[in-house]
Amino acid sequence: MPENPLCPLLPAVIPNVLAERYASPALQAIWSAEGRIVLEREFWIAVMKAQRELGLDIPEEAIAAYEKAKDSVDPGSIMARERVTRHDVKARIEEFNDLSGHEHIHKGMTSRDLTENVEQLQVYRSLLAIRDKSVAVLHRLRCRAEQWADLVITARTHNVAAQPTTLGKRIAMFGEEMLSAFHALEDVIARYPVRGLKGAVGTQMDQLSLFNGNAEQVLDLEKRVVNHLGMPCVWTNVGQVYPRSLDFRVVSVLTDLASGPSSFCRTLRLMAGHETASEGFAPGQTGSSAMPHKMNSRSCERVNGFHVILKGYLAMASGLAGDQWNEGDVSCSVVRRVMLPDAFFAIDGLFETYLTVLDQMDAYPAVIGKENAHYLPFLMTTTIMMEAVKAGVGRETAHKAIKEHAVATVNDLRAGKTTVNDLVARLANDERIPLDQAALAAIVAEGESNAGAARAQITHFEREINAIEKRYPKGAAYAPGAIL
Repeated sequence: MPENPLCPLLPAVIPNVLAERYASPALQAIWSAEGRIVLEREFWIAVMKAQRELGLDIPEEAIAAYEKAKDSVDPGSIMARERVTRHDVKARIEEFNDLSGHEHIHKGMTSRDLTENVEQLQVYRSLLAIRDKSVAVLHRLRCRAEQWADLVITARTHNVAAQPTTLGKRIAMFGEEMLSAFHALEDVIARYPVRGLKGAVGTQMDQLSLFNGNAEQVLDLEKRVVNHLGMPCVWTNVGQVYPRSLDFRVVSVLTDLASGPSSFCRTLRLMAGHETASEGFAPGQTGSSAMPHKMNSRSCERVNGFHVILKGYLAMASGLAGDQWNEGDVSCSVVRRVMLPDAFFAIDGLFETYLTVLDQMDAYPAVIGKENAHYLPFLMTTTIMMEAVKAGVGRETAHKAIKEHAVATVNDLRAGKTTVNDLVARLANDERIPLDQAALAAIVAEGESNAGAARAQITHFEREINAIEKRYPKGAAYAPGAIL
């Protein structure tokens, strides 16, 4: 450990910001150094028990001694051993053997039989934790979509006013994007394959030697070990390491899961700028140290930042996929030690923050109503054009006439020549548009509550999420911890 220049007697402690500031205790526990060492020891014990049951000479009292010592974790002692061995696994073997007073672990195993399986167990358990938080997010998105299903707002494309939609429809839009990623997550979990006990190059040679060439016993041993890990699949034809394309698949689905929430938060930031909605503002919270009036969307900004981090780890994962030399090498090790835990810390912190946003966000119908009133005649121009076509005018003729008056109205509003959107009156006086003032006014009035098929689309989203909530009630009930 590097020396602390401020106090040479103390080691320099450099925190993992993602883990310590943003991730939940559950994810911290899975990836902590102490937690991993205990997982490794549990794995060694599971292998020993299976080997003993299949006939290897391993005393019962040795297994009991290892189990008694399992939770006695001293990372400093292990690090001191590693400075001598320059081999992390050898250091941990020596430490566990000395604690138990026996030498029965790691028989017929290579380092990767230990590290690959334990790392995969950490990944798999993290995927399950993220699945539950995904369900919590989808549950809240459903509730918010239902709450504001009929709140008509000005929809924007290219960030320019377009047509009416509802706030509930907008939320369901981003929710459905996340729902698609959630199904991909379920698929990754259902098909996640563990490496198993394959030996130095994947041929299980050393285990076969231990069991005198009895292939059935070796397969039985692996089956028992995989059962201990609790994963759904196992690689059969694998080398020293499992294919790093699997890590790419995992980080890809995490990045995919974050995409809908990130777009949602970017849009909520834009809405906050127009004062139509906000992420909420806690009592005592400060938006700016210089400008007392500010209520910044800092949590939404954090979600967007986490998504950038995840895309960075995705680039790291893509650099490892398809880069395996022969049966394996360890050039990936330094990348994976950072990429895997931190990708999970990032998505975990993102969800903790996003859940808080969804719990505390608010919408402001009065401001929304003013915005709608300003834009509504413009928002209904496509409907006016369709009604003109139905009345017998050519589409392009109608389009040209409406465009001329709409652009003129916008320019007059911007120049201050008028303070009222009088597009309807202008169109009523144009002989190219076969609709009178009353008909045009009725179309605009209908736009105050008509958002097309938005309500039916929201209902479809709600049904989809309800089904997921029933499958994962624990996830649906999850509540986030306090965020900084």
